[in-house]
Formats: sequence, structure tokens, C-alpha cells
Amino acid sequence: MSWLTDDEDDGDYAQYDESAAKVRPNPKGNKPRSKIRPEHADAVSGRVFTVDRGRYGVWVDENTPEERQLVAAKARELGKNQDGKVSVVPGDRVDLVGDITGAEGSLARIVRIQPRGTLLRRSADDTDSVERIIVANADQMLIVVAAANPEPRPRLVDRYLVAAFDAGITPILVITKTDLADPSEFLANFAGLDLQVFQSRSDDFPLEAIRAALQKHTTVAVGHSGVGKSTLVNALVPDANRAVGRVNDVTGRGRHTSSSTISYRIGTGWIVDTPGVRSFGLGHVDPANILKSFTDLAVLAEDCPRGCTHLPDAPDCNIVERVRAGDLGETGRLRLDSLQRLIGTLGSTTNQT
Repeated sequence: MSWLTDDEDDGDYAQYDESAAKVRPNPKGNKPRSKIRPEHADAVSGRVFTVDRGRYGVWVDENTPEERQLVAAKARELGKNQDGKVSVVPGDRVDLVGDITGAEGSLARIVRIQPRGTLLRRSADDTDSVERIIVANADQMLIVVAAANPEPRPRLVDRYLVAAFDAGITPILVITKTDLADPSEFLANFAGLDLQVFQSRSDDFPLEAIRAALQKHTTVAVGHSGVGKSTLVNALVPDANRAVGRVNDVTGRGRHTSSSTISYRIGTGWIVDTPGVRSFGLGHVDPANILKSFTDLAVLAEDCPRGCTHLPDAPDCNIVERVRAGDLGETGRLRLDSLQRLIGTLGSTTNQT
């Protein structure tokens, strides 16, 4: 039923069609934004080696005559994550467009982060599940500890080990300043782990052996402030010029010197130097990932009750029972001690170790 008269149906209302609609012009004079993002099929791949206030140092065309460093920024189309931003970190493999010549003053754009193999992370403290990504795609962790000055801290090394095992990264231990103290008692804490260990005097690193261990790997170097980590990096990479501090004579603590994370190429490998830290939060770590790194014990854990903690007081723990029965020998006992200490580390209420 129409409420219009025949005259109205055929009259003035006939002039109102789609062509009569008035569209307000865009005051900025630009095209409306589209949700369709370019594919950037012509993007080139590169490795991020440092991050500094929104600018990213990237190596492109590695191991070719055209290899070069360039500076890049994140493109808008890179998108955002739940926290409202996308983190690009040293070690990331990224795709770039724009000015990729590497000429002074040029700026490329990072449009994609390629899938990451590993992520080394830490949280502010053990109660904080918000993680901070330190480096991507590392497959080794070089844990640098001083035998003295500052005193070695086994529990901080435990935390490094937990973070490495959680990320699927192989840890390596470097003991510096062995001319100041015998590291045997400290190393006994890790007798149950299959760790490669290098020892050095204050002024004499086993550079060739360490350099050989870094080839064809991306290795992240971590350590308490003042243990000689930056000194070691400078010895391995003479052009690095990393700031080196000294230990406070009163507190016995090292002074933070390296303030940024940066990668250096060593032959066919990379070493990633990180700022020295006095704590390492593990609020983001899944305890199940620790057991996976003890492959021999993980097999025995298949016969443990669901939810077994594998700690000394865990009821009906197959690992504990087998060790107590002597089935695994002294090596098994040491490895269980290490596993229990690392799992126990996650139960700590503070990250001051």
C-alpha cells in the first residue's frame, strides 16, 4: 500500500536517485585508506644486528660481494600485536623495501619479520608473565662467569640455563679470572650437565677454541656486570670497541657498561653481546621445557604420575625412585640434582639471586 498519490509517485520524488546523493569531499585531498596491504614481492632479506631508538641496523646480501649494512625503520604495514606494537630484535630475519642501497642517510623499511627459530626472553621478575625478547634465532648461549671479583653466583647461572633450555638454546660456560680463584667448587654445581666449559685467566682467553665453537652458530653472550663479557667480545672482535667497566671495590659488584644489544660476525658465526644484568626473571617459563632438555630423564618421566614435579618430595616419581635405587649411577644422581635445582629455581618468589 502506498501513502503517495499518483501525482507524487510520478512527480517530485522521482528526482531522488543515487546520483542525487551529496558526498562530502575529503578535506585532506588524499585517497581513503585501504585494508589491503601490499605483498612486497620484491622485498630483500636481511639480518637485524642492532636496535637503537626506533632504528634498526641490518645486514643484507650476507656472504656475497654485495653484502652491506643499512639502516631501517618499521613500516606501518608491519602491524601490531596484543601490546600495540611489534618488536624487532637483534637476530631477526626481516624483509625490507625502500632504499636498500646502504648509502649514508638512506632509510629502508622493514615490512615483515620472518618466522623465528628461537626466542631468548626474560621477564621483569618471577611474578611477571610479561616477557622481554632479548634476541631471536640464537642457537647457543655463552654464559660468562668470573671465578672471583665479582664472586660467581650459581643461582644466576641456573636462571640463564633455565632460559636457555626453555628456548631450545644450547648453553656454553666461560669461566674468567681463574688466576684469582680456583673455579672447581663453583663448577661442581653443574657436574650433572653436559656443558662445554672454557676457562681463562684475566688476560688470556682461549680465543681460538671459543672462536671455533661459535662458527656456523648464532651465539648470545650473557653475564653479570663486571665478569669480563665485553672484554671477551672485544678480544674475539677487535673492532667491536664495547665499553669495559670495573668491579666496585666496596660492593664487589660490576658496573653496567654495555647498554645495548648488538651482533658481531665471527667467521661463519655471529656473537650477540647483551647488557650485563644482576637479575633474570623467569615468570614466562614453562617448567615442562626444562625436563625436555634432560632427554635421558625425560624418558623416565613418562612413567611418572600426571603432574609430577620430579622434586625430592614428589610421590611415586619414577626418576627419583630409579636414582635412589642406584639404577642411574652417580651421573644420574648429578643430573637429577641439576634438574631439581633448575625446576626449584622457578618456584622462587624473587629474582634476586
